[in-house]
Amino acid sequence: MAKVEEAIRSKLTQALNLQLIQIENESDQHSGPPGRESHFKLTLVSDDFNGLLPVKRHQKIYGLLAEEMAGPVHALALHLHTLKEWQAKGEQRPDSPNCLGVGS
Repeated sequence: MAKVEEAIRSKLTQALNLQLIQIENESDQHSGPPGRESHFKLTLVSDDFNGLLPVKRHQKIYGLLAEEMAGPVHALALHLHTLKEWQAKGEQRPDSPNCLGVGS
């Protein structure tokens, strides 16, 4: 596991009571040198999100990952659910769109 992904996983698992954590490094789908850790897709399932509107959930995650967002991470695709919401979605997350900058 790469350094930035490891830091993200560690911070989130320490701060939240997670039933599911999926971290996908999508950096290779964006322009730039190989091996970078700049774009991530996070799927988190936690009852810590109960009663929080989506914007508050996002703010919570951005607050936890402020150091990474100020440094190597350029983008986070966040899919944040309570266990009940996740089950209602059939435990599926959407595919990320293709980046228009790939190859440029």
